[in-house]
Amino acid sequence: MTEQAPLLVIAAGGTGGHMFPAQALAEVMLARGWRVKLSTDARGARYTGAFPTAVEIETVPSATFARGGVLARAAVPFRIGGGVVSAMVKFLSDRPKAVVGFGGYPSIPAIAAATLLKIPRMIHEQNGILGRVNEVFAKRVDCVACGTWPTELPEGVKAFHTGNPVRGAILEKYAAPYITPGDYPMEILVLGGSQGARILSDVVPEAIAGLPAATLANLRVSQQARPEDLERVAAFYDARGIQADVRTFFEDVPKRMSEAQLVVSRAGASTVADLSVIGRPSVLIPFAAAAGDHQTANARGLAEADAAIMIPESQLTPDSLREQIAAVLGHPEGALMMSQAALSVAKPQAAQDLAALVEQLAFPSAPPAV
Repeated sequence: MTEQAPLLVIAAGGTGGHMFPAQALAEVMLARGWRVKLSTDARGARYTGAFPTAVEIETVPSATFARGGVLARAAVPFRIGGGVVSAMVKFLSDRPKAVVGFGGYPSIPAIAAATLLKIPRMIHEQNGILGRVNEVFAKRVDCVACGTWPTELPEGVKAFHTGNPVRGAILEKYAAPYITPGDYPMEILVLGGSQGARILSDVVPEAIAGLPAATLANLRVSQQARPEDLERVAAFYDARGIQADVRTFFEDVPKRMSEAQLVVSRAGASTVADLSVIGRPSVLIPFAAAAGDHQTANARGLAEADAAIMIPESQLTPDSLREQIAAVLGHPEGALMMSQAALSVAKPQAAQDLAALVEQLAFPSAPPAV
């Protein structure tokens, strides 16, 4: 009987920031001949549409203390406990060679089960500051892979700077030729992330509407907005004759980003990684309520490389944003330099480096892959 391929279990929470790098690792591990299972909850399952069909999706019970009333929070330990037991039963019947957690409460059951069963395990932290779940497990796993460097870590934790893995669809656009701003059709891509997009819906349209008429005549906007903001944002652009495609989620971000002259965005770790790999100028507005202000830490690398303009949320107004958008669109040579600077800090091999760490963890006596 043919020996079964080694199994990797990837555990990730229910936001794109956790799920996109998890998808990137899954793609690489499948290509290396592994079986891959994804352990997530119902919320995370919404992000699995683009995962390879070979990945087995397992939804496990989990919960967060951050939402719900008193009774819901009181039930959290029991839901998580049930998820841990469920994960242990599955691991005993089909034991993984390694388990990798990407953060978020839905990753708790798989990582906890791996800890109890002494299965090789690691976590990947996308941000410059450990998320709550990764902070709990940082000293209970074999190693921590970091997407942003430096990352604040507990003393004694073994860490590797792999960078943030990007999906294959992003890698296909690696260093895509950048068309500088000019007197021809131009694109602005506006990404709000899964949290905190309301302020971008309030500020970005007004900032863009105040640009010179000659610029607006050439401009097309793709803007992500929350469901409750969609109608008013689209109506605002339409009333001013500005071409705009307003949606809650873009399935084709790699294409839109590669075609954009400028990206205006929150500073989620995955978005920052995508910007660097494709190589696009950006205006980044870190989410002020992010735990530990980690989005400011995420944005710092691009900002210090002169690839991005960072505007603290406390200083974000239509006027301040308009000034920076105009500065990029009005200076083609500067925009090109920003594009090249973004590429200079990219880590397109992040998924491969993370995969190599997984294999080293699972097979410590094996010779390094060539």
